[in-house]
Amino acid sequence: MTRTTHRRRLLTDAAISTLARSGMRGLTHRAVDQTAEVPAGSCSYYFRTRQELLRATVERLAELDITEIDERPALTGPASLDQIVEATANLIEHWTTTGRERMLARYELALEAPRRPELRAALHTAGSRHRAVAENVLAAAGAPDPEAHANAFAALLDGILFNQLTAAAPHRLTPGQLRRTLLGLIRTWTP
Repeated sequence: MTRTTHRRRLLTDAAISTLARSGMRGLTHRAVDQTAEVPAGSCSYYFRTRQELLRATVERLAELDITEIDERPALTGPASLDQIVEATANLIEHWTTTGRERMLARYELALEAPRRPELRAALHTAGSRHRAVAENVLAAAGAPDPEAHANAFAALLDGILFNQLTAAAPHRLTPGQLRRTLLGLIRTWTP
C-alpha cells in the first residue's frame, strides 16, 4: 500500500468516525484531521472539497461492508436456508455492535443524499453491491425470481438494521426474533 493510499484510508476512516460522532454538520476537514490525529490541512490536501471527502467516505464504507460480507460464504455462494439466515443475522449483529459506528455514518450520508445528487449517485453505486448480494442470497435460498425481489429484500434488511441501531431496547429484536424474522422474510420469496 502506498503512503498516499494509506493516508487516504486513514482520513476516510476518520471521516466515518466523525460522521458517527458528530453527524453531517460536524464533518469538516479540520474535524477529520483531529480525529485522524494528523497535521492540520492533511484532509484538505487529499480531499480538496467536502464532496470529494464524502464520495471517498462512501467508497470506503462500501469497501469495508463488502469485505465483511465476503467473510460470510453463505452470503456469497451456495448455502442452505439455515446457513443464510445465520450469516445474515450474524452480519446484522456485527453491524449493530462492532460495526455500529460505520452504520451510523452510512445513515448520516443516506439522509443527506436527497439534498446532494452527487452523494446519492455514490450511494447508489455502493448500494448496487449490496443489492447484488441480496439477489445472490435469494437465489441460493431458491427464490424463483431473485432479481425481481432483491431491491425489496435489501430495503427490508436495511429497515431491520436501522431498527436494531436506533430503537429503544424493548423494541429491538432479540437474537432469536431476528433469526425467525429473517427466516420468515426469505421464505416469502421461496417456494
